[in-house]
Amino acid sequence: MANIDYIGDELELFKHAVNWKDYYGKEIKPYISGEVCEVGAGIGGTTNALLNRSVSSWLAVEPDGNLAEHIGAEVLGNPFASKVDVLHGTLDDIGEERQFDTIIYIDVMEHIEGDQAEFDKAIGRLRKGGNLIILVPAFNFLYNDFDRRIGHFRRYNKGMLKRLAEGRPLTRLKLSYYDSLGFFASVMNKLILKKPIPSAGNIKMWDNFMIPLSKLIDPLILRSFGKSLIAVWQKE
Repeated sequence: MANIDYIGDELELFKHAVNWKDYYGKEIKPYISGEVCEVGAGIGGTTNALLNRSVSSWLAVEPDGNLAEHIGAEVLGNPFASKVDVLHGTLDDIGEERQFDTIIYIDVMEHIEGDQAEFDKAIGRLRKGGNLIILVPAFNFLYNDFDRRIGHFRRYNKGMLKRLAEGRPLTRLKLSYYDSLGFFASVMNKLILKKPIPSAGNIKMWDNFMIPLSKLIDPLILRSFGKSLIAVWQKE
């Protein structure tokens, strides 16, 4: 396949957001099992965070060859590292006969201009009873220079994800916002700070201070808003 160069430069920063990865990981790990395909695996930070004993195999798919080269090293110390294979490519580069029990897009769908076409491809690669898991940045009114800089076409709300799944053979298992304090930080940056990219210090403060508080607050506000949006569907 032709290499697709990722234009963002934030992956190394967010790799160290361990509290955030632990937070969303606990929310979606119950839906991850069997043969897994992670689309847009980046440098492997999410792969390393989500690997678990319920997985029989994990195909980490990444269209940027330079990023894909890092995945093996990233998961090296993981007790389930032997289950991981890396593919430089996209879903189109996987044999049409191959099916999966779980397909994952973590902060990826917003980078794909034709998200409906990609969504439908993923459904086609799922086995009956398999789970499609998507995590995306929330609320288009928060779209800013940082989103543009790292190649986001959009941010999402619940209605947008519902429309992607409309008329498809899917049962929705989860659709919730996460990281309420991060939402307010994003609003402040959008309206006042206008920083084009967060610093390592910003990420550390968000991950060490805001995420633990968001974990407490989010259930109290019924996950009615947040910086990110998680959806899980099961194929009928």
